[in-house]
Amino acid sequence: MNMPLSGKHILIIVENLPVPFDRRVWQEANTLSESGAHVSIICPQMKGYTRHYEVVNGIEIYRHPLPLEARVAIGYLAEYGAAIYWEIKLAKQIYRKLPFQVIHGCNPPDLIFLTAMLFKKRGVEYVFDHHDINPELYLAKFNKKGLFYKIVCFLEKMTFKYSIASIATNESYKQIAIKRGGMRPENVRVVRSGPKLERLKLMPPNNKYLNGRKYLVGYLGVIGKQEGIELLLQSIKHILDKRQDIQFAIVGGGSDLALYQQMSIDHKLGDYVDFYGRVSDRVLLEVLNSADVCVNPDKPTEMNNLSTMNKIMEYMALKKPIVQYELKEGRYSAQRASLYAKNNDTLDFANKIIQLISDKPEREKMGEFGYQRVVNELSWDHESKKLIKFYKDLVFKINIS
Repeated sequence: MNMPLSGKHILIIVENLPVPFDRRVWQEANTLSESGAHVSIICPQMKGYTRHYEVVNGIEIYRHPLPLEARVAIGYLAEYGAAIYWEIKLAKQIYRKLPFQVIHGCNPPDLIFLTAMLFKKRGVEYVFDHHDINPELYLAKFNKKGLFYKIVCFLEKMTFKYSIASIATNESYKQIAIKRGGMRPENVRVVRSGPKLERLKLMPPNNKYLNGRKYLVGYLGVIGKQEGIELLLQSIKHILDKRQDIQFAIVGGGSDLALYQQMSIDHKLGDYVDFYGRVSDRVLLEVLNSADVCVNPDKPTEMNNLSTMNKIMEYMALKKPIVQYELKEGRYSAQRASLYAKNNDTLDFANKIIQLISDKPEREKMGEFGYQRVVNELSWDHESKKLIKFYKDLVFKINIS
């Protein structure tokens, strides 16, 4: 078995999600471990992952407490301050136990380089895994440029400055690393968040999720303001003005789940819209495999325009045709597996859903195209090889003939 990273110790730090809940980080960690590296992870305690320490698949996971998800500036200061404290404390503990050669930092936020700086004099390199573009994320949340926006831009610049190399999740992020972060093009590699096909299994539909109706439209993702759930609810209202044989399933948790549940009731959509919250993989797969169409109503912000959404490729892996707004990276991922509505036009979005619901052969054609694109180009089987090559070429500079 090829073990190119044997003898290496890589510390992964992620602040905003626990592991293994963060599927991209967990896939990366397992790939690095399977290639011979010893992998340790620092992450927060949240979303049901409360054990301070555990070993899973040979990977050591250290979790720390974190304040509730921030919604205002003072909350972010508390959250980030606590995260930095625990990341430094745990990193020192891990280093004493077994020295690591690399800190692999996964944003948001762009603060993990502060921990990496403390280990620079010990020869530890910093690798930046660019999950979110924080200046655009800040604008999507607060829609203003002020002192905090300038701080966010500065921290992004410092993150790239202290990185030996950077992983981009798509070509748009790669260009940001080069043009805005000042990184040399050869030190930035694209590793997409491809789905693992052994997890996303094709299953027969389960009619219980249709609530007695003929068709099901599914959504999977975070329930937050930038995800456009209110736009989806407006589209559902348009659909119900024309037909009542479609049920809608919204799967996922988030800080605004209760808000949108109430909005659905206020708009008299309750009988047609089921909010499932965060569910097990089994339930998630049952719901999505039962869907005739899946949707991505992400708001057309610059953040969403330049970001690759995992749900798009997960829909494709399950052979589902998609409706989404006209976003650059969304179109790159889905291509002919999706229809594209005019941005912010909830009526056009609704009409695109109805168009697919009314055309089963087209749904099947689009679903098959998406599935083959994932199998042949975008799955983690392909992307994992790029991750190992990144470490061999740019981090450890391993020359294997």
